[in-house]
Amino acid sequence: MKKLLIIAFIGIAACNTPKEKTQIVEASCGQCQFGLNSQNGCDLAVKIDGQAYFIDGVHIDDFGDAHDEKIGFCNVVRKAEVTGKVEDDRFKATSFKVVE
Repeated sequence: MKKLLIIAFIGIAACNTPKEKTQIVEASCGQCQFGLNSQNGCDLAVKIDGQAYFIDGVHIDDFGDAHDEKIGFCNVVRKAEVTGKVEDDRFKATSFKVVE
């Protein structure tokens, strides 16, 4: 009986763990474009289902000057294909590719 309960508990815990998925999202500076104010300075964020999250695993300057008028994340919202999951109110990215 104990083994059955332990297996059931592990199964329930596994179902509640957020799973990584690949999706197309909006990406930009969390402070400049998405209005996030939980940290200072310009940092990359993604918007998923209308909710913005700062992103871990990718840096805002990995894609050129963040303040470039035409492509900088502080000035424009871009589309990106990302793989990862939301965890602790942040998006944990395992891949990030700008698609436009």
